[in-house]
Amino acid sequence: MGSNQSSEKLYCNRYLDGNGPPSLVQQANAEVNGIYKVLSGTQPPGQMTWVILHRDLPGYPLDNTLQINYIFPDGIQTDKHPHPGQPYAGLRLCAYLPDSRDGRRVLKLLDKAFNTELLFSVVTNNVGQDVVTTASIPLKNTAEGGIKVEGYPDPDYLKNVRRILKDKGIE
Repeated sequence: MGSNQSSEKLYCNRYLDGNGPPSLVQQANAEVNGIYKVLSGTQPPGQMTWVILHRDLPGYPLDNTLQINYIFPDGIQTDKHPHPGQPYAGLRLCAYLPDSRDGRRVLKLLDKAFNTELLFSVVTNNVGQDVVTTASIPLKNTAEGGIKVEGYPDPDYLKNVRRILKDKGIE
């Protein structure tokens, strides 16, 4: 690092709280246009991690499983949530993808969606409690049981979630 560079301009490519720097495309557009706009949703602060499980998912007998862990602690709502200043209940959720080329591609897209705060939101549930829940991007939160229980096998899931993410500007 040269003496003219500030350490504040160095970025890690993953932030634990889900807030990261603009993407390289956004930074490049800023250089061209002098300004950039970061896509942003209403997701509260949280954490996304993943691990490889050495077992297959139904429909993907030759691939291991990617288990994605999402953790949102209880918190206080901000202006982008339904009831600013009020508490909300956090969430712990596991989602699953096949550890294949397409599964890894979807993992990268989900990571991007997470970092732009599009995967989760705070909503009021049917008993009046404000909680963190998934937004409009579907996640497979059970490894088995089929489509009816948000599980596998679901041969169209990877294609469908890529299309939904693309519609939200995540490519």
